[in-house]
Amino acid sequence: MQKVRVLFIGDIIGRTGRRIVKETLPSLKAKYEINITIANGENSAGGFGMTQEVASELFETGIDVITTGNHIWDKKEIIPFFDKNPSLLRPLNFPDNLPGKGFVRLDNLVNVPFFVVNLQGKILMPPINCPFAAMDNFLKSIPDTKRIVIVDFHAEATSEKRALGFYLDGKISLLLGTHTHIPTKDAEILPLGTGYITDVGMSGAKDSVIGMKKENSIKKIITGIPMPLEVAKNDPVFSAIFAEIDSETGKCLQIEHIYTTTKNIE
Repeated sequence: MQKVRVLFIGDIIGRTGRRIVKETLPSLKAKYEINITIANGENSAGGFGMTQEVASELFETGIDVITTGNHIWDKKEIIPFFDKNPSLLRPLNFPDNLPGKGFVRLDNLVNVPFFVVNLQGKILMPPINCPFAAMDNFLKSIPDTKRIVIVDFHAEATSEKRALGFYLDGKISLLLGTHTHIPTKDAEILPLGTGYITDVGMSGAKDSVIGMKKENSIKKIITGIPMPLEVAKNDPVFSAIFAEIDSETGKCLQIEHIYTTTKNIE
């Protein structure tokens, strides 16, 4: 039995998140003997969206696949990069005519059919195609035996994430929730063998409001008046999931939440 070891990094928030990923990733990859590293990067440039420069920086740290979500179009200069690097994903259930793709196949890294899929939720999110139907169609299009499928479900509602986890249990290897930036304490293997967590959490400043400086975040909520939000720097944290997967069955054998801190960024 070959075991494939995957590291999935939660939402990377601005320079703070990029810095702690760069500092933390090499030792973690060595410790856990990681085969494939995936990270959600939709907030990695200034806290909103992504640029080509930032995407390249993340790939250079040793990340193999970057997933995204509802903020992917916030910086339009990222659009041409989709054609240059198929390992930069946008949600699969976006309209088909948009730039980029919602999945990537990486058999060359692990010698087994290996897919990473990016989905976005519908509840309390911008209008989008059904993620359940999108996954049904995707799974029909790939081999139905001896495959590994990892899904980043970028969604707001806990109920929607949990529902999709059970809906896909036994059909995929891992479902990893992102978007809310706060890690949940429910990393588990579901009854039919799919690894699951409602939200991986973020790589960014813990002393913040989901990665952004507290003061204007609080004012915006109290007053309803738009405020400029700036990436926070204090108490950087790294939040990720390590999972071990059986390459023969595609089932998750082990899932572990990783949460580490580092010194403040000047």
